[in-house]
Amino acid sequence: MTFAGRLTLLAYVAGWRLVRLLPEPVAAWCFRRAADVAWRRGGRGTTRLRANLARVVPPGTDLDALTRSALRSYARYWLEVFRLQDMPASRVLDRMRVLDEDRLRRAHAAGRGTILALPHMGNWEQAGAWLVATGVPFTTVAERLRPEALFERFLQFRTALGMEVIPLTGGEQPPSDLLTERLRAGGMLCLLADRDLSAAGVAVTFFGAPATMPPGPAALALRTGAALLPVTLWFDDDGWSARIHPEVAHTDIPTMTQRLADEFAAGIAAHPADWHMLQRIWREPRGEREPRGAGEGRP
Repeated sequence: MTFAGRLTLLAYVAGWRLVRLLPEPVAAWCFRRAADVAWRRGGRGTTRLRANLARVVPPGTDLDALTRSALRSYARYWLEVFRLQDMPASRVLDRMRVLDEDRLRRAHAAGRGTILALPHMGNWEQAGAWLVATGVPFTTVAERLRPEALFERFLQFRTALGMEVIPLTGGEQPPSDLLTERLRAGGMLCLLADRDLSAAGVAVTFFGAPATMPPGPAALALRTGAALLPVTLWFDDDGWSARIHPEVAHTDIPTMTQRLADEFAAGIAAHPADWHMLQRIWREPRGEREPRGAGEGRP
């Protein structure tokens, strides 16, 4: 393990251990302060976040204030991740509000498999814990992190919450084969789907500009006959909200992926501060480069 890798691992381990020992109000204050420091420094990740937000809000929006709020939202995500294993199930259930939940329940009851496709919004880890607590186990895919010990830490964390986690790379079987098996058995998948991690992304129009998004959710739905449901998430003052959008009709991969992009855009436009996208999404105009270091973000 490299020295940088050791430092990264130590930072996360310290977060899991130390933050859980602090009283919640104190921990929340610390994370808000850290977000404000990041906002004032204006590093590369903050610069990318601000540029992304500029595309999703109307002209004249105070981007400085919005970026600060978005960084605070992102800090809240990490605070809750570190403390989630200690959070009573009653709190997860009582403070989660799901709009149009009947769409999710009907799809799952049909037994043909269900794919929940999400953008990087709100706290999807907590939403996953809520889903498991309501009696619906699910499978997800995780990008393999470096150092490997950090990936294993996140794997253990998510498994402890009741999720089945399949690594994107390096597993015994290709993830698509395992995901297909789960769907054909009537299972549920939760897939983050607003950021393309491959060279095979599907071209979409996102907030009026060209972008690419992963083909996986649409491809799996067509291959297995599973229901494909877009989901958007956001924070409330003392809880969480989600919206289950209408099922995406089975047509073809480009059309279905564009539909996901449209539903994601509607949710992000309504709650832009809770979209935690510190990476490039849109195809940049010629001559514009990704800020160095802006690839750091949520595992």
